Amino acid sequence: MSSDDVLVSCTDAALTFGRGVQAVVAVHGADLTIRAGDRLAVVDPSGSGKSSLLHLIAGLEQPTSGTVTRAASLGPYDIGLVFQGDSLIPAMNVAENTALPLVFTDRPEGEARRAALGALARVDAADLAERLPEEISGGQAQRVAAARVLAQAPRLILADEPTGRLDHATGARVLDALLTAADQTGAALVVTTHDPAVAARLAVRRSMRDGRLLAPEEVS
Repeated sequence: MSSDDVLVSCTDAALTFGRGVQAVVAVHGADLTIRAGDRLAVVDPSGSGKSSLLHLIAGLEQPTSGTVTRAASLGPYDIGLVFQGDSLIPAMNVAENTALPLVFTDRPEGEARRAALGALARVDAADLAERLPEEISGGQAQRVAAARVLAQAPRLILADEPTGRLDHATGARVLDALLTAADQTGAALVVTTHDPAVAARLAVRRSMRDGRLLAPEEVS
C-alpha cells in the first residue's frame, strides 16, 4: 500500500447535536485527510470535540453538514477504535473481549484466542485474560481496549485518549504498542490526547479549539 493512499477524507465536516437554541456544535467544518502510514495527534485540552471527530472518521456518527469519505477498500473491520470509556462486554472475559473483532471476521476460535493473548501481552495485560470486566480497574480496561484493536490489526487505528486513565509508564507502553502495531502493518494511527508528551510522539499534531480543527503542526 502506498503512503499516498487516502483512507478517510473530511471536507468541511460538521457535527451538531440537537436543534434550535438547544443545538450544540461538537465539530465545526473540519478538513482532514488521513493516508496510510499517517501518525496524527489531535490535541484539545478542553476535550470538547476530539471524540466527536473520531466518531465521524469511524462512521459512528454522520456529519450534519460537509462530507466524510472513506476509501472503498476500507471495510468495517479495517477501522479499529480504542474508546475512551468502558467498552467491554460484561458477560465476556478479557480474552474473549479482546478476540471479539476476530470472531466477527470468522477467524477460527483458537487463532482468535492466540492473537488476543498476544495483544494482551503487548500492553502488559496477559494476566487479566480470564477475568471479567467487573474484576478489573478502569485503567486495566483501557489497556484491554487497546489490546482488542491490536489483535484486530486494522488499517486505520483511532485511539481516543488511550493513555488518559493510565499512569505515565503504563501509558507509554500502550502508546509504544499502538505505534509498533501501526509500523508493522502500515496502518494509519490517529490519537486524541490532552497530553503534550503523547502528542509529541506522533509525526503531525492538529489542535482543536471549541470544536474547530486547526492547521497541522509538524513535530520535529
